[in-house]
Amino acid sequence: MLRLLILLLLLANGAYFAWTHGALAKLGLEPAHTTEPERLQQQVHPELLLVTPAASTPTAVAPAPALAEPPVPTQAASVPAR
Repeated sequence: MLRLLILLLLLANGAYFAWTHGALAKLGLEPAHTTEPERLQQQVHPELLLVTPAASTPTAVAPAPALAEPPVPTQAASVPAR
């Protein structure tokens, strides 16, 4: 029973891979194409987008403050052996 399930899952994955890569296009089975003209039509107010150079953008993260002294390693307490 488990072998049959694994075989069916492998066949389903192979069929999905073939469908997404256009191998089934001759049979009329192919995914919808999303190309650039359709994406441009789907945008909402693309003229409001402003691209600025990276050098003129303010830094969002402040640098971490430097430690005054390096941390001192602690020694583990020795436990006497019995």
